[in-house]
Parts: sequence; C-alpha cells; structure tokens
Amino acid sequence: MAMGWNRFRKKKDMPSGLWTKCDQCGAMIFKRDMEKRYKVCPECDHHFVLTGPERVELLIDEGTWIEEFAELSATDRLHFVDKVPYTDRIEKTVAKTGRNEAMIIGSGQLGGRPIVLGVLDFAFMGGSMGVIVGEKVTLAIEHAEREKLPLILVTSSGGARMQEGTLSLMQMAKTCNALGRFDSAGGLYISVLTHPTTGGVIASFAPMADMVLAEPGALIGFAGPRVIQTTLKQDLPPGFQRSEFLLEHGQIDRIVSREDLKEEIGRLIDFVKGPVVRAREAKVAEAEG
Repeated sequence: MAMGWNRFRKKKDMPSGLWTKCDQCGAMIFKRDMEKRYKVCPECDHHFVLTGPERVELLIDEGTWIEEFAELSATDRLHFVDKVPYTDRIEKTVAKTGRNEAMIIGSGQLGGRPIVLGVLDFAFMGGSMGVIVGEKVTLAIEHAEREKLPLILVTSSGGARMQEGTLSLMQMAKTCNALGRFDSAGGLYISVLTHPTTGGVIASFAPMADMVLAEPGALIGFAGPRVIQTTLKQDLPPGFQRSEFLLEHGQIDRIVSREDLKEEIGRLIDFVKGPVVRAREAKVAEAEG
C-alpha cells in the first residue's frame, strides 16, 4: 500500500528551461511559442527585452549583416571604483555577453533595402552610454551619411554611464552634432525606442529622428517615475512614461509591435525615399561633385 501511495505522489521529471513566466500577466509560456513571436507573450502581448544580437537578427536579412568596429572597448580614464573597479566590471560584462561594448553597429539589408543599423544592448551594463557608445553611434551616423543610406538606431538604455563621469555626458552633444550634419546632408534617420530608454540616451540621439517609433509598453523618459513622484510629491497619471502615454501626448510618432517592426520600417523607408528625397540627394551629390 505504501509503495502504491509513493508511486502516485512522485512527480514526473520535467526538462528544465522549457517554460518561462510572463513578467506582466504571470502566464506560463512555452519558450518555443514565445520565440516564434520574437519574445512577445502570446497571452498579453508583453514585449520581453531582446539582446543586441537578437535585435540585429530581427531586422536584418539573413546573410547580409556586416558588423563594424566591434573591437572598440571602454577604458577607465577616471580609475573609477564603486563596489568593484570599473575595469573589473567591464571585464566581467565582456566575458558574460561576448561583446566589447553596449552598442552594435554595422550595415545590412532590411527587406532588400540597404541600411546602417545601430543597436544598444541592455545586457551590457544596462545599455549605458559611455565614450565608446557615443563614438560608435557617431561612426554609424557618418557611415550612413557617406554612403547615403537610411540610418536605424534601436535603443534600450538606463542612460549615461556614471563610471565615465563627464566624458559620458559629452556623448550627448557629440551624437546630436553628428545627427545635425546628417540631417543637413539629407539623411533619413528612424529611431526605435524599446524598453527601457531613459537618461542621457533619451535626452540626446534617441528622439532626434525623422520618425520615432516605439514598442508597446516601453518605459521612455529621462528620470524614472519613482524619482519624479518622490520629487513632485504627487501621484503620476496612469501609464506615465509608457509608449502609449507618449503617443497620446505627441512625443513619438507610432507604436509598432515587434512582429511588424521590420515591415513597418521598410514601408517608411520606401515612403520617404520617394521622388522628393531622391531629388534632394541628387542636389547634394551635385554640390559635392
């Protein structure tokens, strides 16, 4: 009798790593089903954070990606130490992610359209912007200007990197200046804001685009809502600093689900790269020649 009781009480072994829990609705999701939707919950449409390489895979046609300046890495000019030295933190993050910095830049094709793409990887120190991130954003802008290609930047960041002090804040002006030159040359810049995009990134290059797209439910703002609420000592509006709130108040142009993002960017490129823009580019090329 005891053996029979134990037999019914014994739990069947389940392979680990097959299921994940949605952060928003709490549903248990079969990972394979979620991955088919690019890490979007099939129950509530919650968009999980993607890594930088996953973003590249989402937007770039297979076999067309050429990464540039992957060798650039941060240096500890200030010899900064908090809980651990900045150099140690960088080394651990490089070992964990397999990347030298938070920003990935390169060129490839999006639905057959040649583009320059830059992606901030939140897995690398929260996608924070230091000197090298600012430099790589600028290099991507200059590449797009030189080759007369559309520029797509995808952001996911906690803001400027405090371990690099004022040097990190200088990247805000540097990237905006490069975008100003790009715009004067007739360049097309589409920004994609994902969860979260905050701090110095949202206060500099992220919103300075011809078209600003955002994923559903993304947290977008300079300071976090808890900081603002504590400072103002008053309740914030429902949905404050989320994509939907920003769209309602005219801060972004469109909310696009991840499954539709590649197709939507392609349509926008085709729309803007019409006769008027082509004539403008021809005029710029004539002036340079």
